[in-house]
Amino acid sequence: MFAYNCTSCHGPGIGNPGNEFKPGTDALRVKYNGDVPALLTERTDLTPDAVAYFVRNGISIMPFFRKTEISDADLAALGAYLNRNSAGR
Repeated sequence: MFAYNCTSCHGPGIGNPGNEFKPGTDALRVKYNGDVPALLTERTDLTPDAVAYFVRNGISIMPFFRKTEISDADLAALGAYLNRNSAGR
C-alpha cells in the first residue's frame, strides 16, 4: 500500500528538479524542522487513527483520498505498516 500510494510524495529520494526531497517528505521536513523524521517510514509516533485521518482528510499540500481510491481495509493495513516502529507496539 505504501509503495503504491505514498512513495511518490513521501518516499526517499530526489524530488522535482532542483529539490533534494520528494514533496511530502520536504513538507514534513520543513514543518517539523528535524524534531521528527521527515520520512514517514522512519516515524515512531504515527498511530493508525492519525494515518487514517490524514489520508481521508488531507492536509496542506496533501490531497484527501476517497474510499474508492484507498479502501478502508487498505487504509487499516497502511496505518498498521506506519505504526510498526512505534514504541507502544
